[in-house]
Amino acid sequence: MSLSAEDIARIAHLARLELQPDESERMLTKINDFFAIVEQMRAVDTSGVQPLSHPVETVREVALRLADDVATGPTDREANQRSAPAVERGLFLVPQVIE
Repeated sequence: MSLSAEDIARIAHLARLELQPDESERMLTKINDFFAIVEQMRAVDTSGVQPLSHPVETVREVALRLADDVATGPTDREANQRSAPAVERGLFLVPQVIE
């Protein structure tokens, strides 16, 4: 998969980014390089390989430190929403991004 300059312009528009032509070209190169790496990884036969929970597991056993799943008290919604630019009926209001 490879992106074109038009694809980068559309993605920048959707993300509300203003890219200069040199930035756009640099992003195009970086993203296409990333896709090339993904294609190289897809070409490797991984059938029969067990997934790792952590890359260090190849060297030693890793114990995952997980927080206890404990219910806490209710949150103060009003206090949490005080810094929001726009709130209506307890919901955050955000600009429409899908046309």
